[in-house]
Amino acid sequence: MTAQAAQPDARAARARPRKPTFTVTARGGGEARVWVGDCRTALGGIPEVAGGTVDLVFADPPFNWSRDYDRDRTGEAWDDARMSREEYLAFTFDWIDLCAQSLRPGGAMWINIPDDWAAQIACFLQGDLKREPSVRMELVNWCVWHYRFGQNTKARFINSKVHAFYFVKPGGERTWNPEPILEQSDRRAVYYDPRTESKKDGLPAGHRVPMDVWYGKHWGRVQGNNKERRHKHDNQLPEVYLGRVVLACSNPGDVVLDPFTGTGTTAVMATAFGRRYVGTEWSRHNAKRAIERVRLGPVRTEADIRGGTTAIHQPRRANPNSVSAGEPG
Repeated sequence: MTAQAAQPDARAARARPRKPTFTVTARGGGEARVWVGDCRTALGGIPEVAGGTVDLVFADPPFNWSRDYDRDRTGEAWDDARMSREEYLAFTFDWIDLCAQSLRPGGAMWINIPDDWAAQIACFLQGDLKREPSVRMELVNWCVWHYRFGQNTKARFINSKVHAFYFVKPGGERTWNPEPILEQSDRRAVYYDPRTESKKDGLPAGHRVPMDVWYGKHWGRVQGNNKERRHKHDNQLPEVYLGRVVLACSNPGDVVLDPFTGTGTTAVMATAFGRRYVGTEWSRHNAKRAIERVRLGPVRTEADIRGGTTAIHQPRRANPNSVSAGEPG
């Protein structure tokens, strides 16, 4: 597909429900269904989208950075060949509208997006632009994924982050499960401060909800010989990222939608934790590989998502529970 391809209007891009291109049941019990095609038209064929019963949307769209993802290997990848700014924003607002309409009241939408488009998307979803969204969403958090290994450059500061927007559709109860994603507080991880063991905030002793800048073990870019990189895809998010979103913002049995299935990380983590995944993908080749990843299951487990630390200092005191005073906890 080229940047000059027809841009169907989101409100008109509706289709009769149709069978998914690929279906698989994961080891965790969740089912994944993927429809191949342009998300702006394919989404209308998904019953849960048409019925407005989706509980969680996660989207990691093309960034319009002139990168033909996997074209050399498959010949069918999305052509990210620099739409004009107006074309790209029209495309973006179209798929966002469709996803917002698909959510139940209280459902959550996460969008992974770089600096180039973050402000426009945040303003659009809150009704602050000339084009009105089909649904005005409420911003819960503006998080940042810090992936550490940015591409080297001498002309400016190195990019090492992507924005992670967390919006909710008004009118219903928001799902929020902090327990599976808790991490150690800095006081506990660095100082082993006994005061953290007696907090009365309703959370397990010495733990906290993660802050809104995400980094740490297993949070780097998936590249090179990383164990998660099973198919050498050009653009793959870490499993702990999607695991955190899925566990915190949905419940077992909920419907999770990703309009850009890509490598299948959302599908892998959603189904591993017993959710029902539905998604669209432009490339049949990528969709097939995503289904294969769902069958294999994730590399990271819930233990990798919960209980770690993002403290930037090494422990300064010995863990009182360690075998010897000189052994770190």
